[in-house]
Amino acid sequence: MGVIGNWLASDQAPARSSGMLRVGSMASGMEVALPYVAVRGARPGRTLWLHGQVHGDEINGMVAALRFARSLDPARMAGNLVVTPTGNPHALDARRKRNPYDELDLDQAYPGNPSGLITERLAHALFDEVRGVADVLINLHTMNPLFDARPYTVYKVHPGSTVSEADVMAAMAPFFPHVACRQDVGGKGELPGNIAGALDYQCLAAGICAFMLELGSGSWLDPDIVAQAERGFLTLAARMGIVDAPTGDGHAAATLRRVTRRGWITADEGGLFVPAARAGDLVGEGASLGETLTLAGGATTVPPFTRDGILIGLRNDPVVHTGERLAFVAWEWDMVPVG
Repeated sequence: MGVIGNWLASDQAPARSSGMLRVGSMASGMEVALPYVAVRGARPGRTLWLHGQVHGDEINGMVAALRFARSLDPARMAGNLVVTPTGNPHALDARRKRNPYDELDLDQAYPGNPSGLITERLAHALFDEVRGVADVLINLHTMNPLFDARPYTVYKVHPGSTVSEADVMAAMAPFFPHVACRQDVGGKGELPGNIAGALDYQCLAAGICAFMLELGSGSWLDPDIVAQAERGFLTLAARMGIVDAPTGDGHAAATLRRVTRRGWITADEGGLFVPAARAGDLVGEGASLGETLTLAGGATTVPPFTRDGILIGLRNDPVVHTGERLAFVAWEWDMVPVG
């Protein structure tokens, strides 16, 4: 058990703690470390772990998790809350998706390597603390800063996990996600790389209920989205028995729109993209996403949808080049009741 787990188990008295998990140092001698906040309840119970900012532009989850931790009274809790607001401090300081010192994607690097590149070492340091301590972990993300998106969730299914898909769906329901995307670990064209290296997938392998909560756009603070996440944290913590149920606001979605296939629409020609829809919209078969204005005064219509699609994310930066992404679209979905 790591530093955080040992502190949680060291005493039964309600308390708060914060500190840094040391990972290494820079050439200047500056420490490389992961900050944490831990809140220990007055009575034993389960542990909810909120992990913010895997990528350097994912801000809304960090704010929501830290605000939620500040709102709790340890004396009235049964169980624990842990917040690790950043897993990728170099990327945060540089305001980039990836760590600038090795260009690895942290969310494809878990469970990490204590002797590897700095991103792999950061992944190892975090996962060593999470394993054996967390009962539920939420991996907090946002869309790319160039895109609008309504809050949604992403989850995987691990064939060897003791955590069922129904367990994960129930944990996601308090957040009322616009869609709940069931991601194929093989990728199938959605995203390149090692999807099995995601923190939530490795948590499932370790028997920890985990999923990704996508909270709006990167690099932008959205107060409404932050508030929605805080309400979800409170409801989930109440359902875990950590806090008392909130008065009049402890609801969760009774059904979730489960997406089983999604993909990107890209630009055929460069110019200024002007969408004809909004993030979250259902675009019907035969409808176009919008048009791209050329600087010569013409316009190119985005090819019409060949089937109905839901806009998970829609580009809000109009400057596009051939091959750049315009929208992230759900192509197949069903409605699933949540137990």
